[in-house]
Amino acid sequence: MTSYEAFGITPENVTEIIQTRTDCQSDALTYLLNSVYPDVSEFCQSQFQLQPSVISEVLQNLWLPLALKLAWQRQKIEYPFIQGILGGQGTGKTTICKVLSLILRHLGYHTLSLSLDDLYKTYSDRLILKQQDPRLVWRGPPGTHDIELGLTVLDKIRQGDLPVAVPRFNKSAYNGAGDRTTPEIVTNADIVLFEGWFVGVQPIDAIAFDHPPPPILTAEDKAFARDMNNKLYDYLPLWKRLDSLIVLYPQDYRLSLEWRKQAEKKLIAADNSGMSDLEIEQFVNYFWRSLHPELFIKPLLQSPTLVDLVIEINSDYSFGRVYQPSDN
Repeated sequence: MTSYEAFGITPENVTEIIQTRTDCQSDALTYLLNSVYPDVSEFCQSQFQLQPSVISEVLQNLWLPLALKLAWQRQKIEYPFIQGILGGQGTGKTTICKVLSLILRHLGYHTLSLSLDDLYKTYSDRLILKQQDPRLVWRGPPGTHDIELGLTVLDKIRQGDLPVAVPRFNKSAYNGAGDRTTPEIVTNADIVLFEGWFVGVQPIDAIAFDHPPPPILTAEDKAFARDMNNKLYDYLPLWKRLDSLIVLYPQDYRLSLEWRKQAEKKLIAADNSGMSDLEIEQFVNYFWRSLHPELFIKPLLQSPTLVDLVIEINSDYSFGRVYQPSDN
């Protein structure tokens, strides 16, 4: 039970969470594992062609205890639980949301996955935004989202004001510029998984930009980084809606660049269009100049008041150490 206790799951609460007719926590876990494994295995093999032994190991040591933790946290409150998930490109935010939703469904919970991407301003609004600030060449940095829309959706869900129209974003619209698409009408949500590349990220002291890490090099780079930092203050009301924050943290933030290159090569191999290595580097560096992981995410790993759990990601996409910041 040791690995489960790291998630706050104990012999005293696990049978209550799973709600089985057994007094033995090991029997309860076995029952749940056997119930959820077929769905999780089908998803993982269809998406990643993972070996059954790998799926079983990750399910038992990470996904299952994390889902139980969410279920336990939801049981302790009288309203929908909002779990923030912070992670850069390639850290598996979408995957973990999908798997957690599958497991939580077996536990009787309705789960809503919401991405920060779903809150992008419309294509026409972003065209106006780009005219006002030509540095916003890509969607993604602070300032390109409709924060009020996010607050409205989360508050309606929290208050039980359902059904609610949840925004969705089509990244392929307008030749990849993207635009809003038909919203999803949600009638029930016990747990919200709110993920994004800077969900929960806090503004930092501007002195950090006096001698920042690369690729923040020029005076123009530093000015852009400072402006994006200031824009983060607008997002704080959104982060206050989070009941908990999990960080998916790669061993080295630069892995995101390699993972993106690997993904693009797979697209090109499948006869789809993709970016060259140089274009990928320019794209990723743009985001590192706006919110550099070393400046904005790394400090969160030592902040138990802001982050509840850190899940390290290895270079081969496998999961490494799982810990609470207070334990680090």
